Amino acid sequence: MTQVSGLETLTSKYGDPIEIPCNKGQFKESDVTLVKWKYDKDGNILVKQLDQNATISTDVNYKNRVSIKKDFSLIITQVTMADQRTFTCMLVWKEDILEYPVQLTIYSKLPNNQRDFSSLVLYSISLYCFLFLLITAIKINTNVDVDETRLSTTTSTLEYTAVKGDIDAKFTCQVQHIWSANMDSSPLVFTVNYPTEKVNLQVVSQGPFKEGDSVTLKCTADGNPPPSSYSFYIDGEKKTVDSNIYTLTNVTRENTGDYKCSLVDNEDIAASVPITVEYLDVVLSTTGKIVKNPGESLEVTVDVNASGAAQTSWKKGNAKLNSLPKFDKLTYSDSGMYECVVSMAGLKETRTFELVVEGPPVIKNLIKERGEGMTKVLKCVVEGSPKPTVQWSVNGTSAESAYEHGKVTYSIIIDPKGNLTVSCTASNVLGADIKSINVSARKYQKDEYSDQTTLAVGIVVGLMLAVLAIGLAYWLYMKKSRQGSWKTGEKEDGSAEESKKLEESQSQKADV
Repeated sequence: MTQVSGLETLTSKYGDPIEIPCNKGQFKESDVTLVKWKYDKDGNILVKQLDQNATISTDVNYKNRVSIKKDFSLIITQVTMADQRTFTCMLVWKEDILEYPVQLTIYSKLPNNQRDFSSLVLYSISLYCFLFLLITAIKINTNVDVDETRLSTTTSTLEYTAVKGDIDAKFTCQVQHIWSANMDSSPLVFTVNYPTEKVNLQVVSQGPFKEGDSVTLKCTADGNPPPSSYSFYIDGEKKTVDSNIYTLTNVTRENTGDYKCSLVDNEDIAASVPITVEYLDVVLSTTGKIVKNPGESLEVTVDVNASGAAQTSWKKGNAKLNSLPKFDKLTYSDSGMYECVVSMAGLKETRTFELVVEGPPVIKNLIKERGEGMTKVLKCVVEGSPKPTVQWSVNGTSAESAYEHGKVTYSIIIDPKGNLTVSCTASNVLGADIKSINVSARKYQKDEYSDQTTLAVGIVVGLMLAVLAIGLAYWLYMKKSRQGSWKTGEKEDGSAEESKKLEESQSQKADV
């Protein structure tokens, strides 16, 4: 069954492409067996069957201007007034044949090839009469012609006198149409010639500039057309070049100064610019490798000659120093790599020196400590540079500490079997030193607590023996005295009771 929908109307601009929808694209491509586009009654445009490409008819009006989209919309390019007609989309959908007519209405716009200023007349302008540019004259002529295709052609001519301010000005023509919005032509820019009144000199290269750099100067003028040649004044010498660019190569501090450019035929129209070539000279009094002995002094100075204020910093190895290093009395810890960095205005100079403090080894200390069990730990503290090595006079388990600031500690663990003297011999390429220490045998090796206990017991025993000896001597003395009295039969003065008390007292002392 054939079904015909109501007539839709579309409007298109003359010369533009147009997309004519088929029922507003509401059918899926897989549901439609056949699509046919035609115009008016018998005008065939194209046919598309399911899963096949579209077949375009040989109609000269459309064979090179039409295509079909997936939603069966018809695309027509470069619409003309002849396309103002009815287009019909016919669909075979299931068992129905559906038709959707669309009325296309065309309104014209100004063709591109007529929207220009080919007829625009500008009065001739001479470089020597630029004062007359202040006078402006405008004249517009408009003609309208209508041809047999019902298209109207409008020609508008603008005659005007340009002024200097019109340089780079864009001219357009606007057409107003009842069927569309206002239409503007592509803009045109006309050349306006006028002489140079001012030049400008600029430094193209990025500063700051240092010795050995290249510096490029560029001279520009405000005239139109601009000059093809310029005069550059380099170190007081005039140099004319067929360009507005001049490059100074391998500049030095002597190139610092003012540079100028001017017109070739008029030196009064000129411009200048200052150029400064930065420089930085650094002289360090001490360079390379410096070898000194401990206790000596070393004076370091740095002389800076620069075009501006310079900043100086010092480092020893990776450590930053607060000021210029001073060495009144050198020690091994002063050894190292020193770096002086001087910077200014993008310039940087680095100077270095290596300080080496050397001396023969000196054994600062040789000590013994308790080890585990009955072992002894001997430590030999040595100072010197280059790093000293150590030889022990006995065998044992040896070790060493890190070598820092010219000092290293060597240790050895021994288990002595008898009394012995142990020697530590330190040496390097500059000399040697030796020290010895006495170490007791194993049978005398007791800890401090044991030694103190033995001493305390000895003191107590000695005191007890002394008290006993004194008491024994006193008892013998008293006994001898009594025996002498009995032998002579003499009676001591005093009563018998006093004698008895005296004998008891002497007897108690003797018992003690």
